[in-house]
Amino acid sequence: MQALTSVVLAAFVAYIGAWYVGLVEGNFALLLFLASVITGAYWLAERFYFLPQRQKAAAELEAQTLQRNAELGKLGISQVDDNLAEAKHRLLAQPWWLDWTAGLFPVIIGVFILRSFLFEPFKIPSGSMIPTLLVGDLILVNKFEYGLRLPVLNTKITEGNAPQRGDVMVFRYPPKPSLDYIKRVIGVPGDEVAYLNKRLTVNGKPLPTDALPEFFDEDSMRYFKQFEETLGTAKHRVLNDDSRPAFVPGADEFQFKANCQYSVEGVVCKVPAGHYFMMGDNRDNSLDSRYWGFVPEKNIVGKAFFVWMNFGNLKRIGSFN
Repeated sequence: MQALTSVVLAAFVAYIGAWYVGLVEGNFALLLFLASVITGAYWLAERFYFLPQRQKAAAELEAQTLQRNAELGKLGISQVDDNLAEAKHRLLAQPWWLDWTAGLFPVIIGVFILRSFLFEPFKIPSGSMIPTLLVGDLILVNKFEYGLRLPVLNTKITEGNAPQRGDVMVFRYPPKPSLDYIKRVIGVPGDEVAYLNKRLTVNGKPLPTDALPEFFDEDSMRYFKQFEETLGTAKHRVLNDDSRPAFVPGADEFQFKANCQYSVEGVVCKVPAGHYFMMGDNRDNSLDSRYWGFVPEKNIVGKAFFVWMNFGNLKRIGSFN
């Protein structure tokens, strides 16, 4: 078992290392699932086989020691340095290969359940959601708001609530589902979304906007026009960059692209059934549905709702719209 465990642990380390240096495309959900299954198997083996075997050996040692001491007592020898307690402790102790498998199972299965069905942490890697979310924000995503899904397979097992316009949603990037993206839900199935001359319209109704003081982006050291936009029942802030054109350059080929009409003014799209139209709040610095298309319902991960840490700015901690 020691050799087998060494091979298993080495395989995990090799996979994580290859993922870290970019040699393989990692899948954390699959990695955590496999770790849960393997450590769970070791935990069951420890509880129902290895531990009873060690307990049996310790009981036999104690019985042999007591019998030996009794025989020595008949010979008048009462002081015996047998170190029984220390010997039993050594026999009952978990070997290293069980410490690193069965011993970790409660922690791993707890993380697996929490991450798969309740809340999952994410780090904001880019500025596409500025000013709502900043680079370096560590956020929590509600995994049950839109219905529970089986980990790895992402198969929906409970209905949950349908995503609403204005929700900030994490989803698997349609062109490359191994990547997680975060954007705002702009259009739900059946909506007609128009983004023309940098003005957003949903089902023929321009969204109410109010001008705010310019936003200073510390990363680019520039000021951008800032507006408060009302989408659904909530207000949120968006940015515009006057130096960027209104049209969408270099849109990819994607499913249902025929539902979109591109022009020098921007784009108009009819959202197909079972899909969502997503945009970043940093409107001129966001690779979103305007470029790669609609997000299918099966790609939904969860609803983002809380910044739990930003090590560069603790004031960022809190909920957001």
